[in-house]
Amino acid sequence: MKIDGTPFRSIWVDETDHWSVRIIDQTKLPWAVDLVRLTTMEEMAHAIKAMLVRGAPLIGASAAYGVALAMRADASDANLAQALAVLGATRPTAINLRWALARMQALLQKLSPNARLAAAYAEAAQICDDDVATNEAIGKHGLPLITARAQNGRRVNVLTHCNAGWIATVDWGTALAPIYMAHDAGIDVHVWVEETRPRNQGASLTAWELGKHGVKHTVIADNAGGHMMQRGDVDLVIVGTDRVTRTGDVANKIGTYLKALAARDNGVPFWVALPSSTIDWTISDGLTEIPIEERAATEVTTMTGRALDGSIATIRIVPKDSPAANPAFDVTPARLVSGLITERGLCDANEAALTGMFSDLA
Repeated sequence: MKIDGTPFRSIWVDETDHWSVRIIDQTKLPWAVDLVRLTTMEEMAHAIKAMLVRGAPLIGASAAYGVALAMRADASDANLAQALAVLGATRPTAINLRWALARMQALLQKLSPNARLAAAYAEAAQICDDDVATNEAIGKHGLPLITARAQNGRRVNVLTHCNAGWIATVDWGTALAPIYMAHDAGIDVHVWVEETRPRNQGASLTAWELGKHGVKHTVIADNAGGHMMQRGDVDLVIVGTDRVTRTGDVANKIGTYLKALAARDNGVPFWVALPSSTIDWTISDGLTEIPIEERAATEVTTMTGRALDGSIATIRIVPKDSPAANPAFDVTPARLVSGLITERGLCDANEAALTGMFSDLA
């Protein structure tokens, strides 16, 4: 995708030294496009944990490059094990992290230390290329959901929650990929962008990337989504996910479950876009088996934005003595999901459909 006309991926190897890794610091968006250079596994682990990079597919790709950076420092068995452990502990909910690290481990543990460095960089690059191709396929399979509602040139209104666009992946995005393709095909598509408190990934990231690509959108408060559905202003909901059980339960950014309830009550289709690497084949009950990350209370008690004088400021928005809880994700039961948009096609959110479509993985 593009930023002001310049093509970008969300992670890449530095073009000058050909070994350090570049990312877009998403904590600085939308106020600045800060291209950060990472040189160690520890720096990559911090970038994942502190959400300089976020989004399940991008977390996995970043972790893969974190292993490559570790192998550059020390390709021993002990350091490989240490890198896998440190990176694996950064974000507990996004299953793509574990998937990417397992893929790197399976390759590297079979090789001698002398062969690991080149292999690690090559495999991390392949994971990134695979992610781009996967997300493009998700976009193509999801596009008919939008075109079917664009009869006679009418506008199609899509509601999304959090950010599942190209900066949450290596490129294209999951939930936003069909939207970008619809826009590029000349369809009049408009996106209701929920702000997604407490980190405001919708207001800060989704709105930013849609705007940079020229897609019509309107930012709304999280609690306005149900109201928009009641008014008939939402044709369908498309969200991403950080983990899907083999039975079709979906873990996504906190607040997604409420959108699914509102969509069901108002007869609005609720679709979830995901690569197969986001399916956790080892669990069946999302409510009891998916670990829900509890993040810092300061994400709830403070907010960062641009002050009227142009400066960037972080302010406290709750009383100083009030505690805050901050569960980062919730689980939407499969019964509330209209269907899944995957790289192999559209799929019902149940075990039979998932194992049928991905029989080679289940």
